[in-house]
Amino acid sequence: MSDTKIKVRFCETDALGHINNTSYFIYLEEARIDFFEKMGVKMDSSKWAYLIASTKCDFIAQGYFNQTLVVSTYVTRIGHKSFTIGHEITDSKTNRLIARGEAVLVHFDFDLQKSVPLPDDVCAFLQNYLQTV
Repeated sequence: MSDTKIKVRFCETDALGHINNTSYFIYLEEARIDFFEKMGVKMDSSKWAYLIASTKCDFIAQGYFNQTLVVSTYVTRIGHKSFTIGHEITDSKTNRLIARGEAVLVHFDFDLQKSVPLPDDVCAFLQNYLQTV
């Protein structure tokens, strides 16, 4: 599992005082970037080779301004051309589950404009983070 710490900023909350639902997708993106960097993928748009085919977030409990969250990232499925990443967002102090997220990423050739098989080295890295239910 790969962990990313997030400090909730005031601008990420809404009039109800809790984290706005759209902010959670920013946290999931930040955790995915951290995960890709650990994989050795450079965050260079000219060399980027993945598309998000699907993403979702289930809100379990409320989060608030100035709270420190931990986004735990892991792999739930490795396919031929795509893989699925799971996320759990917890409070860093209490370990209380705040939200669960998921993203399906497709390996994509932007020149050919089509999905392509995942490279063997990527599959090997993903295997290290694979968690089965």
